[in-house]
Amino acid sequence: MLDIHAKRIDDVKDKLDAIKDRDFTLEYNLGRNKFERYRVRIKELYSNVFTVSLVDSNIVKSFSYNDIITSLIHIDL
Repeated sequence: MLDIHAKRIDDVKDKLDAIKDRDFTLEYNLGRNKFERYRVRIKELYSNVFTVSLVDSNIVKSFSYNDIITSLIHIDL
């Protein structure tokens, strides 16, 4: 698991930029004990969100940096 204990968006961006060319598992907490897991690769880093493309398909999903800060997203390398 990638340890991203950052309180600032710039710190999260830096850590995500370091793994931009690697495949990893992203686990998204939907609440009420529901989780979605994706095998992804970072596509783009924007000012407030980042996009990932699923490894097995051409689907692109976007997430907020705040999702990582608030622990709604966990990243496994």
